[in-house]
Amino acid sequence: MENLSKRKVGGIVAENFRAAKVFSEYGIDFCCKGGITLEKACEVNNVSMGNILQDLKNAVKTPEEVHFTDFGLTDLINHITTTHHRYVENSIPALKTYLQKLVLVHGGKHPELIEIKDEFFKAADALTSHMKKEELILFPYVKAMEEAQSSHFNLSKPHFGTIENPIHMMEDEHDTEGERFRLISELTGGYMTPADGCQTYKVAFAMLQEFEEDLHKHIHLENNILFPKATELFHKLNP
Repeated sequence: MENLSKRKVGGIVAENFRAAKVFSEYGIDFCCKGGITLEKACEVNNVSMGNILQDLKNAVKTPEEVHFTDFGLTDLINHITTTHHRYVENSIPALKTYLQKLVLVHGGKHPELIEIKDEFFKAADALTSHMKKEELILFPYVKAMEEAQSSHFNLSKPHFGTIENPIHMMEDEHDTEGERFRLISELTGGYMTPADGCQTYKVAFAMLQEFEEDLHKHIHLENNILFPKATELFHKLNP
């Protein structure tokens, strides 16, 4: 991230679209006014260069490879919520703004944008509700099971019966959102920006693609690691 102060804002975003979210948070227009340097943009918007450089560095860094199968249930849940749930929550506002702008500016020539926006808005509502159910109902019980096992005390059965009941519901909702993003991918032509697409167009499609990729990782951790381990532990505690 060295020497970014003299580079044009639009060029920074073109190199790494994750910078767009940082600029949006600071009120810096990377699209229509992307031809000015970061130094000038900070001056115009009264933004601290030090703060924005640190945020840009954090936004574009690559996470280290982790072996999640070795995680305990509580640690895995904490990772899912702090990494994937918070990612969804933090990404939704910017994506909604960008997609609404695209429909307004390009919707006449690219009517598929209307369906893309509508499908994403449905996904945003569904995922928000889904994550709340996990964080308020399923995840606390899974953590309690692990604590009961390590502390050797009897845990009362949950109000939802067997743990398969909420897990099957979560898996069904995962399938629904997976299908929805397959449709979004098709509607965007594999997240390819058309020749007449502006910088916001490119950023929105890149963010949608990253959102889908993160959702795949998110679902994998739950369906293939967390849920099987939680089910096994439940039946160990309730023979």
